[in-house]
Amino acid sequence: MEKRIYPQAIDSVVMPEPFGRQSFNDAGKAVAALQVLYDRHTKFLRDSFTALAAGGDNNKRYRAFYPEVGVTTTSFTQIDSRQAYGHMPTPGHFSTTITQPALFERYLTEQLGLIMRNHGVPVTVSESTTPIPLHFAFLEGSHVDGAAAERIRRPIRDLFDVPDLDGTDDQIANGTFEVALGEARPLAAFTAQRIDYSLHRMSHYTATSPQHFQNFVLFTNYQFYIDEFVARAHKLMANGGGGYVEFVEPGNVVTKAGQSAPSDGVAPPRLPQMPAYHLKKPNHGGITMVNIGVGPSNAKTITDHIAVLRPHAWVMLGHCAGLRNTQALGDYVLAHAYVREDHVLDDDLPVWVPIPPLAEIQVALQEAVAEVTGLSGYDLKRIMRTGTVATIDNRNWELRDQRGPVQRLSQSRAIALDMESATIAANGFRFRVPYGTLLCVSDKPLHGELKLPGMATEFYKRQVAQHLTIGIRAMEKLAEMPMERLHSRKLRSFSETAFQ
Repeated sequence: MEKRIYPQAIDSVVMPEPFGRQSFNDAGKAVAALQVLYDRHTKFLRDSFTALAAGGDNNKRYRAFYPEVGVTTTSFTQIDSRQAYGHMPTPGHFSTTITQPALFERYLTEQLGLIMRNHGVPVTVSESTTPIPLHFAFLEGSHVDGAAAERIRRPIRDLFDVPDLDGTDDQIANGTFEVALGEARPLAAFTAQRIDYSLHRMSHYTATSPQHFQNFVLFTNYQFYIDEFVARAHKLMANGGGGYVEFVEPGNVVTKAGQSAPSDGVAPPRLPQMPAYHLKKPNHGGITMVNIGVGPSNAKTITDHIAVLRPHAWVMLGHCAGLRNTQALGDYVLAHAYVREDHVLDDDLPVWVPIPPLAEIQVALQEAVAEVTGLSGYDLKRIMRTGTVATIDNRNWELRDQRGPVQRLSQSRAIALDMESATIAANGFRFRVPYGTLLCVSDKPLHGELKLPGMATEFYKRQVAQHLTIGIRAMEKLAEMPMERLHSRKLRSFSETAFQ
C-alpha cells in the first residue's frame, strides 16, 4: 500500500507591516488612508500568491486584513434627524470594514463627512480583524492561470484565507444582528466581505463592471424594453449625449458621447443571465437598466447584489396581468401596495411587514405618465390606475384550481399580477433603497383577453416605447431631487446604521 505523505505543519503566519491607527477630521483624507491600506494589503496577497506559484515557501500562511473605519461618540446630544442617515442613535463606538475604497470614494466621503459634521468627532482608520479572502484581492478582470495554482503544493485554504459565508450574511440589514458585549456597533449595513461577494456576483450576472452602475436603476422583465433602451442610448450618444457621457453594454462595451460606435470593450459571445446597460452621467448620476428575466428568484438575486452599491432609487417597469374588467391592454398600473406571494424573502422580511408606498417615487412616476401621455385629470385616470399589485411565484397559476388564488386577489383588492414587483419593492424596503413600480397591462387572463401573435407584436411596438420614456423621465425627476429628501425616514428602523 502506498504510504501517504502529509505536509509538515505551518509554523508561521506572514502579514504586511502593521498599520498604526490614524485619526482624521477630514473625510477626504480618511478615505485616502483607507485606499492606501486597502491597496497595500491586497497587493501583499497577490504578490504572495505569485511567489508561491513560482516555487515559494509552502510552509507559511499569508494573511492581510480589511481596512476599518470607526467613530466614537460620548453624548446623547439630540441630532437633527430629519435626514434619515449620517448620525448615530446613541453614544458608543461604531465601526465597519471597508473594501474597494476607490469604487466607493464619493459615497464614503459623503457618509464620513456627515458624521463628522453632525457629531463633531473625528473618524479613525485602522486594520480590522477580518481577513481579506485571496479571491477578493485580485484586481477586476484578472486571469489566474490554473497551472500556477497547481504548482502550489498545499491546498489554497492552508495558505490563504478564503471567502467565509459566516461573514456574508444580511443580519445588520435585516435588523437581527446582536452586538456582543464590548463589540463595536455596526456603522454600515454591509460588511466588506459581503460587499466583495456581491461585487463579484454582479459582474457574473450582468457582464458589466460594478463601476459602471448608476444610482438610478430600472428593472424590466422583457427584452423589448432593453432593445428600446439600447436604441435610444446609441442615438443619444451619436447626437452628443444630451447630458449623458457614456453608454455601457455587456462586456463593458463603451460608446462615448459624440460617437456612433463603441471605443472599448468586447461583447460577450452570449448574453449573461441578467444583462445590464448603463446610460452614464458624472458621479453615477445616470440610469442603469437590467433585464432580470422572469420570476421572484431573479428579482431577489440581482437586488441583493446591487444594494451594496447604495443606489438612490430602483423602479420596476414591466408587464402584468390586469385583474379588473375595466382595464384595457396598454393601461398603466402604479403600485401603492403589494401582496407578497413570491416567498423568496419570507426568511428575511416576514410577510406581515407592510411595504409602504414612497411619496417621492409615486409622485415622480405619476408626473412622468402625465407629461409623456399629455393627459391629466379623468383622462389620466382612464389609462393609469393606482392600486395593489400581487406578486406570485407560479407563472402558470391559471392552470391550478383558481378558487383560492382568485379569492385572495379579490380580498386584497389587487388590480394587477406579476412575478417580480413585490420582490423588488420588499428588497428595497429591506435594504433602505427607495423603490417603486409602474407596470403595463399586457393581458387579462381572468377575463379571457389574451394577445394573439399579431396583436402582441403591434402592442409591444406601440407601448414599450412610451412606457420606457415614462420610466426614464421619472428617474430624471428623482435625480433632480435633493438626496436627503429622496432617502425617506420611512425606510429606517429604531436603531439604524449611520451610513445611508
